Amino acid sequence: MAESIAGVQIPDSTLAREATELVRDAASPLLFDHSRRVFVFGALRGRGQGLEFDPELLYVGAMFHDLGLTEKFRRTDQRFEIDGADEARRFLHSHGITGEPADRVWTAIALHTTPEIPLHMAPEVALVTRGVELDVLGIGYDAVSDEQRAAVVAAHPRPDFKNEILAAFTEGLRDRPQTTFGNVKADVLAHFVPGFQRGDFVEVIKNSDWPE
Repeated sequence: MAESIAGVQIPDSTLAREATELVRDAASPLLFDHSRRVFVFGALRGRGQGLEFDPELLYVGAMFHDLGLTEKFRRTDQRFEIDGADEARRFLHSHGITGEPADRVWTAIALHTTPEIPLHMAPEVALVTRGVELDVLGIGYDAVSDEQRAAVVAAHPRPDFKNEILAAFTEGLRDRPQTTFGNVKADVLAHFVPGFQRGDFVEVIKNSDWPE
């Protein structure tokens, strides 16, 4: 019988089950529970906005969105969002989902920490961001009911989540500080990594090879 959380049915296809197991094996309980909450909150936000979306694609986007913070999947030469996006596309291709649907999931993950832009894109792209924003930043907190929030947290608890997710960001980014240039993760390293020097867009322009 398919699982339901806060009235949202968790996809129970072979693809969804294998996605669940992949993330459960690679990620900490912190990131696994967060990713499941992102799916449910994203689905609830989509329902509230009257959006039509593919639950399986949204599920893969939500479940894979933080894989780049895990030891198994993180690299040091690109943004962590791209690590997860690349793995999601490989996973979907292995299940026969290619072309635009796979690219849609890639985009949803790659842009999930980029404010505003995803919200003007396909529903699955927008709703991964909606779910992340609600669970991490509290944006849209009152767009779901107290009862819905309680049901989600009962299924996937968030003990000391604020501090723990910041620690996970720090650990996943400290070996690639250059990838935080121009994005919100620079704030994390500025708070938690001694000696971190934030990239400066103005200085990059001024110090480029162009003579004027």
